[in-house]
Amino acid sequence: MRVVIAEDLFLLRDGLIRLLEAYGFEIAAAVDNGPELTRALVSIKPDVAVVDVRLPPSFTDEGLQAALYARQKVPGLPVLVLSQHVEQLYARELLADGSGGVGYLLKDRVFDADQFVDAVRRVAAGGTAMDPQVISQLLARNSRNQPLGGLTPREREVLELMAEGRSNAAIAQRLVVTERAVAKHTSNIFAKLDLVPSDDDNRRVLAVLAFLGDS
Repeated sequence: MRVVIAEDLFLLRDGLIRLLEAYGFEIAAAVDNGPELTRALVSIKPDVAVVDVRLPPSFTDEGLQAALYARQKVPGLPVLVLSQHVEQLYARELLADGSGGVGYLLKDRVFDADQFVDAVRRVAAGGTAMDPQVISQLLARNSRNQPLGGLTPREREVLELMAEGRSNAAIAQRLVVTERAVAKHTSNIFAKLDLVPSDDDNRRVLAVLAFLGDS
């Protein structure tokens, strides 16, 4: 599995390279600025990109802008964003087209190698890997508007866990309820959001995230 890494801090970039190589990933490119990231993503078309938000030369949104541009040129390009903060505007824009794997993790909340590698693999496979704080802020921004405002507290819990990329079984285990109860909540969520339910976990999560991005 080929990976493009974009991180301007040498030690962190080198650490990501060593970690992913240890788990069998091929590092196709490792860059430290926005222009090089854009070229690498478009020319290499990696299986997944691991991208810091703020890169040289502007240290504002170079990483995400490069990722968004690359997804226009390479539709469905899987992108996993690493950031110190929740950049709501750009997170919503990245999620808006609902195609391809997407992830948004906060650097200081990645607690172990297995957690991070699982997120990379999930995004590469077309799924999602969203930090709960990112999802909470996206949901909070929309909570005043219908139809999200019409969700019950339990349905919001289920939606947040769905958006993290969890299966019904994993949600049931986290909430200590039956899978049948989770399936019922899921059906209610899709009905309230006017979304067509799907048996595919990744597709249903992407649909919800696309809705949030377009709200």
